[in-house]
Amino acid sequence: MTERENKLRAIRFERPDYIPVIFAVSESVFRHYDPHAVEEVLESHPIIAGKNAMRWDLVPKNSLEVDKKQLYTDEFGVLWEGAIDGIRGVIKKHPLEDFSKIKGYRFPPLPAFDADAERKHVAKSKEEGHFTAASLPHGHTFLRLTDLCGYENVLLGLSDEDEDLLSLIGRLEEYNASFTDFYAKCGYDMIGYPEDLGMQIGPMISPDLFRRFIKPSYQRLMKPARDAGAIIHMHSDGDVRTLAEDLIDGGVDVLNIQDLVNGIDWIRDRFFGKYALDIDIDRQNVTVFGSPAQVDALIREEVEKLSSPAGGLMMIFGWYPGTPIENINALMDALEKYMFYWD
Repeated sequence: MTERENKLRAIRFERPDYIPVIFAVSESVFRHYDPHAVEEVLESHPIIAGKNAMRWDLVPKNSLEVDKKQLYTDEFGVLWEGAIDGIRGVIKKHPLEDFSKIKGYRFPPLPAFDADAERKHVAKSKEEGHFTAASLPHGHTFLRLTDLCGYENVLLGLSDEDEDLLSLIGRLEEYNASFTDFYAKCGYDMIGYPEDLGMQIGPMISPDLFRRFIKPSYQRLMKPARDAGAIIHMHSDGDVRTLAEDLIDGGVDVLNIQDLVNGIDWIRDRFFGKYALDIDIDRQNVTVFGSPAQVDALIREEVEKLSSPAGGLMMIFGWYPGTPIENINALMDALEKYMFYWD
């Protein structure tokens, strides 16, 4: 069974051979650990990483986007300052804090879309057994608005139904639709809609405001992908329990949410057997402060509670600075062991 066939079976509850796992390594890792130690860890776990996962091109280099205390402006005109070396920083200036500037604002130029070339690339990847996926940029709608206008300004503007802000939402949707319309024509297996909406406790936006102003845009952006038969993948970090039903209401097939902040038992009670889950493994508590044995127990618990021989579970972990290397080893050991739990 190819990687593509296995993932499709997991999503469709058609008895995959194993639980699909993604182990993602942040560029910041190569700035905060000995790169040779990173290579050793990755090379010793060939199933989910291996030697090819070592990206020597990510080893420390000069880069304004990640260097601590450096100022830089992104393509949307947002001014940032680096906060932690190797990780995107904090916003220092929102270009549209004054809503009167919205009318004159211009989004970045769109890329030169080549549907024929992209369709050939996607078809070739599928023939080679690879699962194909495309995605909107992370933070494509609500977070983009907060980047441009400021978080508090957006919430107040939505509450007041500010005409300039509402026009910006419409224009942003048109901009995002250029990407989703293109992806829908190219035959991708899955199209993603990643946007963090949760805080440590509760969502960043009230369910009422989300339903009135953000959810309709989500649903319109998902429609071309649904009509093309693509799998719809929704990612949202943080506590999104009060938004969960609204997030899946647009025809979502795969829900990618965080484990502990939402609660493993809550996730099971709400979604087990109904929707495919792409569980984002804890990066705040057990993997950082627990013992290797506790890390192993966490992965086993999630596999036991959120998966079945029929499938329905995928898992992803993002390695960032602050996690002890021995816990990373334990996590990778556990993933390579429990991904075959039902074998």
